[in-house]
Amino acid sequence: MSPHEQKPLRTVLVANRGEIAVRVIRAAREAGLRSVAVYADPDADALHVRLADEAYALHGSDPGESYLDASKLLEAARRSGADAVHPGYGFLSESAAFARAVAEAGLTWIGPDPETIELLGDKARARTLAAEVGAPLAPGTNDAVADAEEVLAFADEHGLPVAIKAVHGGGGRGMRVVHERERIPEAYEAAVREAEAAFGRGGCLVERFLERPRHIEAQVLGDRHGRIAVLGTRDCSLQRRNQKLVEEAPAPFLPEELRERIHRAAADVCGAADYVGAGTVEFLLGEDGMLSFLEVNTRLQVEHPVTEATTGVDLVQEQLRVAAGEPLRVPEEVPVFGHALEFRINAEDPALGFLPTPGTLERFDPPAGQGVRLDSGFTGGQTVPGTFDSLLAKLVIWGRDREEALARARRALEEFRIEGVATVLPFDRYVVEDPAFTAAGEAGFAVHTRWIEDECEADFSAAEAVPDPGGQRLTRLPIELDGRRMELGLPDALLRRLAGAGAASGEDGPEGTGGGTEAGGAGEDDGVVRAPFAGTLSSWRAEDGEAVEQGQTLAVLEAMKMEVPVTAGRAGTLRREAEAGSATTAGQRLGTVEEA
Repeated sequence: MSPHEQKPLRTVLVANRGEIAVRVIRAAREAGLRSVAVYADPDADALHVRLADEAYALHGSDPGESYLDASKLLEAARRSGADAVHPGYGFLSESAAFARAVAEAGLTWIGPDPETIELLGDKARARTLAAEVGAPLAPGTNDAVADAEEVLAFADEHGLPVAIKAVHGGGGRGMRVVHERERIPEAYEAAVREAEAAFGRGGCLVERFLERPRHIEAQVLGDRHGRIAVLGTRDCSLQRRNQKLVEEAPAPFLPEELRERIHRAAADVCGAADYVGAGTVEFLLGEDGMLSFLEVNTRLQVEHPVTEATTGVDLVQEQLRVAAGEPLRVPEEVPVFGHALEFRINAEDPALGFLPTPGTLERFDPPAGQGVRLDSGFTGGQTVPGTFDSLLAKLVIWGRDREEALARARRALEEFRIEGVATVLPFDRYVVEDPAFTAAGEAGFAVHTRWIEDECEADFSAAEAVPDPGGQRLTRLPIELDGRRMELGLPDALLRRLAGAGAASGEDGPEGTGGGTEAGGAGEDDGVVRAPFAGTLSSWRAEDGEAVEQGQTLAVLEAMKMEVPVTAGRAGTLRREAEAGSATTAGQRLGTVEEA
């Protein structure tokens, strides 16, 4: 089937997990369509698996073995009889190669055409297109730079700070903002390394970074009848490590002329790209009023519910209609009513620099009431694995105006109770009272994309430590059922508990089921290099036997889409004890720094 042909949809395979998989499954059911879920081993009992009409195992524990394996996803579609694939966001949602593979398999891809994904997913080509249609742009390169020397030369010509961004990146991956010239080489190498790991290609652009910028975006829908609709703006300025935490619609405190310019630029860029489906055109608005095109995300955004709340348009339903070749069901002038806020409820500890905190949700009691919507992929008692994104849920609040939405948000956030893992709720409760965000007093609306790192004065208490479950993994055992050989997947946690019964009678249980070293038990200056959380040892930044200084970055740990440096607590000689690429548990010894 050609990627440009359409046919009626009957069964949708949702090639994703968590809250977005739940969101699409519910939309499919409302549209009278069957839904098929897929799951990695840690998600075997996830909410999206339980809600779908059918579910198929991907037989893997990490993204590469599961949700990023196109062949497994297509095999699940074949076995289930699905005729369409919805990629959600993240994973393969912006992969032109996967979109083509879906079409070549005779399935309908619920998203933009592969050619459009390639065009707009390439930041260099997208920037060139934006310039051609007259969209606002800050100084930057249209082609990938060759090395750090080119970045240094650009900074010398245009000034600091600069943003180094992966050509094929998105969602903050493969992006570094540098304020000091001497840090450019290290930042460039980090951006390339992260881009290669996340997208398979390490090319990077460099742009002049706008000071204290707001992150403004426009929601776009396009159909195959030549229609491009812009459904208002969003502000997504509250971020940590270039990952959004709080979003709202419409973007507040924008002059009407500027709002119209954003709408016009978004429509022009997408029109020139023959855009079909849901997409987002992102801009940065500098402190000095300079507006600059940033990128186009060729997929549904995490923050799409705030647009739905203020326009009444179901964006997922529109995606399904457009994929089937039907025209958009939105008016020429999309009315915006009221104000909406979205809080991403992530399993991260604000007191520890928003480090991810996988674990078991011992309590998950969300709020309810007027104007409150919750999109969640978890329920109480479930395990939050460390191998995937930290997002637990999205709390969406609507009010007749921004003041009512903020008041309602304060009430709802206070009601929300989560135990077992640390979350960003303490930050959310703080920020809805901070005048920089509420725009109370003379300062006005003062948040920007670096506000959390540079200006937030909150002092959070570290959450009580919880045992690291390491994520749910399955051991697959062959069984025979009514003469037919099948596989039975048993959670490792269950097997450990069963083994623990033997240990209670004096027998040794399996390794790691009891006793052992407690995470983080050593003092800061004992020389032990420990993993701060469960994740993957992405790379070593110092060689075995190398003399290192106190505070020097020794290794980089990755979990839940975050890269965090592991530094030396004292000067000495590094002795490495773990291999790059290996999985780690919270508090695990990675090595030691022997005193000189």
